[in-house]
Amino acid sequence: MKAAMKAADFDIAVVGGGMVGASMALAAALGGLRVALLERNEPGRDWPQPGYDLRVSALTRASQVMLQNLGAWRHMQSMRITPYERMQVWDRQGSGEIRFDAADIGEPDLGHIVENRVIVAALWRELDAQPGVEFLAGKAVAGVEPGAPQARLLFEDGTDLSAQLLVAADGARSRLRELAGIGQHGRDYDQQAVVATVVAEYGNAATAWQRFMPHGPLALLPLERERFSIVWSTSPDEAQQLLELPPAQFEDRLTLASEGVCGRLQLDGERAAFPLRLQHANAYVRPGLALVGDAAHVIHPLAGQGVNLGLLDAGVLADVLMAARQAGEPLGGLAVLRRYERGRKGHNLAVQFAMDGFKHLFSNSNPGLSLMRNIGLGLANRLPAVRHGFERVALGRGIDLPSLARIHPDCRQL
Repeated sequence: MKAAMKAADFDIAVVGGGMVGASMALAAALGGLRVALLERNEPGRDWPQPGYDLRVSALTRASQVMLQNLGAWRHMQSMRITPYERMQVWDRQGSGEIRFDAADIGEPDLGHIVENRVIVAALWRELDAQPGVEFLAGKAVAGVEPGAPQARLLFEDGTDLSAQLLVAADGARSRLRELAGIGQHGRDYDQQAVVATVVAEYGNAATAWQRFMPHGPLALLPLERERFSIVWSTSPDEAQQLLELPPAQFEDRLTLASEGVCGRLQLDGERAAFPLRLQHANAYVRPGLALVGDAAHVIHPLAGQGVNLGLLDAGVLADVLMAARQAGEPLGGLAVLRRYERGRKGHNLAVQFAMDGFKHLFSNSNPGLSLMRNIGLGLANRLPAVRHGFERVALGRGIDLPSLARIHPDCRQL
């Protein structure tokens, strides 16, 4: 007779404590689950911290509401967040442009630009207050044994843990995805994103600017007062050149690339670059295992949707797990996890396909495509219904939202 399996150590174990993983762990804990959160290096929670984070996110209203429900937004407000009220997009070749304004749809803003470290610190502050969360720092995963009703994580130090569900929130190079044998498809964009913080001569006017150029878009994302966080997608060779230029020459190139819309742009801190890639997992789930965020999908940053998709993953998975627990179903059961996959895979693929299409449409010098771009931008700018549709997408509307992104006592329901 087979011996009875001992109770799992945890209901879920989340590997990766970044924005998506910390949100997943917090949502599960608030739902009453026993949670293990594994992160090699715990982030700092103290504020202020010197300088500005080079990595920022453009949070939609849906993400804002979710972070409010999780209790993190109030911490973010006490640190540093920047609402933006307008967005202007234009093409290097021609006169086509489109402008978005929150006032057109009766909203106070189109979203918020927030440094990634602010989001992580706020989430971890809330996690510290959750008795149902156990932090495991410095643990290196050596193996994974997916399965239901229990899955196991094996560590390089010889220890292990078991949980009903393992959640891979460990990024684009997910170790859990690899160990579980889940393949992926994608390709390098042959682009790198140069990131930096700059001070604008004319200030930022609470406006996000994006200019499309042959090698990729330049985005100016407003930070507090007169600053911008820039994301300049370009060829690897040009990215390297931009990193090596003396500060004054870099500022000259950047100001010229932005057509001086905000005056001279002056560096405030360091520069960095990271490669851009399109990537999608062949499956989001196995018995006892679910992928969320970049472990499941990676998209081009031109519309800043990556973290918003990951937060929606966490919200939908939390809904699925709460419903399964209420129904007495195993949290790691494949039938349960398929509901999460069905709830997110189609939307993620659609956004990924759209961003890939925009990238190829705008990042080239083809005269015919240039004409199409300019005509399209001009028409969209003159048709309020089309423009307002884009504005609603920027807010994170028009899709089925998880509970955490829909209901908050201090927010209007989306």
